[in-house]
Amino acid sequence: MVESNWGDWFVSQEIEAVTPESLSVWYMGCNSFVVRSSETTLYIDPYFGNGDPPWTIRMNPVAMDPDDATICDGVLVTHEHLDHMHPPSYRPILENTGAHLYTPRSGYRDPDYEGEIRGPDDRRHVVEHGSSIEFGDLTVHVRRTNDPDAIESVGYVIEHESGTFFNAGDARPGEEFEAIGEEFDIDDGTLAFGTRGHLYVPEDDCSRRVDWYQDEDQVVESANQLQLDRLLPCHYDMWKNVEADPKGLHDHIASHPYPRTMDVIRVGDRINVGESGIVPLRSI
Repeated sequence: MVESNWGDWFVSQEIEAVTPESLSVWYMGCNSFVVRSSETTLYIDPYFGNGDPPWTIRMNPVAMDPDDATICDGVLVTHEHLDHMHPPSYRPILENTGAHLYTPRSGYRDPDYEGEIRGPDDRRHVVEHGSSIEFGDLTVHVRRTNDPDAIESVGYVIEHESGTFFNAGDARPGEEFEAIGEEFDIDDGTLAFGTRGHLYVPEDDCSRRVDWYQDEDQVVESANQLQLDRLLPCHYDMWKNVEADPKGLHDHIASHPYPRTMDVIRVGDRINVGESGIVPLRSI
């Protein structure tokens, strides 16, 4: 069950009411993004759930109900984890818009979600490492990433004439990022930033220490491997008791060649790829 904290105004009066002149990206919390150009709309890892209380509890707001989406050409999923491959979040988007679903094979074979995961058979696709997909005026390149917690993970390099955006999912530093950084000139890239905390394991009736995403040093290493012009940390504000403060990353990146700049994004923020700063809401 998905319920928006913001009603339907954000998707109807902000995201879908805009006709971007360049490549625009909205942050929806977790690793969820909406990417729009003048011709194309993509959702990446849409997740509007509340986690799995009391083990994981969502802290940031749910900005939209997926039933309210009326424009979408494709839903891109980076890996099989519940907060990335979440049928209650993507299925209404597919049904309402006729969009297609793209995920690594593990998203269909080994999802964390225990219910029905299928979208329409003729609109379900398995992405292959090294492939590219054309969506209107956007080209999406699928590349292998290093996520030690996932069965199979990919990142998406989205190219538009105005700039290039990269979504890394929950991946960490590795030769995969180095290869992507050499192949593409990335303007803006997202990296999952977290901390170290405890996770309760029901079958063992105990908690264990877990690295939640990348720490400060790993984020800097990843940004340099990818040669990012601008870093957009994400995921840092998602789960109770394992939140991180991205403002501290400014000190970590200061002496490194990359990223050249960083913007701290919060739920509902829009950025224009290749341009600094956060774009104000239309209502403002």
